[in-house]
Amino acid sequence: MDMFQFYGYRFNWLNILDLSIVIFLVIQLYRLLKGSLAFNIFVGLLMVYLAYFLVQALGMPILTNILQNFINVGLIAIIIIFQPEIRKFLLVLGKKTPLSKDSFFTKLFMPDRFKSYREEENIINEVITAVGHLSARHTGALIVIATTHRVKFDTASSIGIDGNISAKLVESIFSKSSPLHDGALIIVGNKILAAKVILPVSDNPNLPTRIGLRHRSAVGITEHSDNLAIVVSEERATISYAQDGRLVQDVSLEELKIKMYEVLVDGES
Repeated sequence: MDMFQFYGYRFNWLNILDLSIVIFLVIQLYRLLKGSLAFNIFVGLLMVYLAYFLVQALGMPILTNILQNFINVGLIAIIIIFQPEIRKFLLVLGKKTPLSKDSFFTKLFMPDRFKSYREEENIINEVITAVGHLSARHTGALIVIATTHRVKFDTASSIGIDGNISAKLVESIFSKSSPLHDGALIIVGNKILAAKVILPVSDNPNLPTRIGLRHRSAVGITEHSDNLAIVVSEERATISYAQDGRLVQDVSLEELKIKMYEVLVDGES
């Protein structure tokens, strides 16, 4: 294999590939953990690793042995502490594989597994219409669109719907006189799966302090799962959405429609 030198060090193309993969993985981890409490833990662990390599290079056997034992035992702790983040990281990688739902291979050989574009466009139009009407009436709403066919939520407190998606049905569910208006509405595929769903609330300290429970729940459901959560503020009548644990506030209906197309049609994130 061809070798070349850089400042006295010898490299080959396999070394460059190795380094590129490591840089890619570190960047993905940074993007997933940024803004969460786990980010501080990640930085602390990174400092331990850097300290280990430093004392090893300086030839300090006692500290090297202590840090090495800490790292070996800490691997199990890392898996436990970062279980949600690891799951989310694997979801991101899975979306880029040749067998992901948006890949050319899947669309070519398994086209029947997924909704047609006409169905997806109908879902988008019905949700956008409902969100527009709810916003105009200052009616709060929280809609979760599952981008996979598996979504976990508390079934004990929720009400099963299993109905076709229509703007009128969504609006009636979130009507202030409806017993289902509290909680979230879950959409899976081309069906409204359930309403009055209690979602996990995000504890991200970087979220704006003025946002309410709906917005924090929207972020919470997207922190550890591959979903899109749409929020209509009852107080300000503004529209927001959450994805991958990030909240985007005060978007227009057109911006929300573009995002829904990216998620449901293009499969981009």
